[in-house]
Amino acid sequence: MTAPERGAAKAASDTDAADALPKHHYRLYVTSGSPVSSRAVVNARQFFETHLPGEHRLSIFDIGQHVAMAREDQVFASPTLIRLAPLPRRRFIGDMSDTARLRASLGIAPAD
Repeated sequence: MTAPERGAAKAASDTDAADALPKHHYRLYVTSGSPVSSRAVVNARQFFETHLPGEHRLSIFDIGQHVAMAREDQVFASPTLIRLAPLPRRRFIGDMSDTARLRASLGIAPAD
């Protein structure tokens, strides 16, 4: 394969990768060792598998290990869930146990 062919193949694969990204992207900030944060992780995973199966990406970050990132996202409490996509950004603070409130805060329709 020539260099131009490799470049074209890479551009095509980058486009395919972008198309494969989930429409919904969330970032959950937690504090390791916290029972509330542990519940938030379990509840968030269950919530997204129920309400957005296969359509979401959930990234989980420990605030203690990602201080600069948490500061940039203006996280002041743990656990905090941030909706990155679709825009506009939204946030939810708590253990994610109140699914009706979580759905309303994130703008997600109820599951059928």
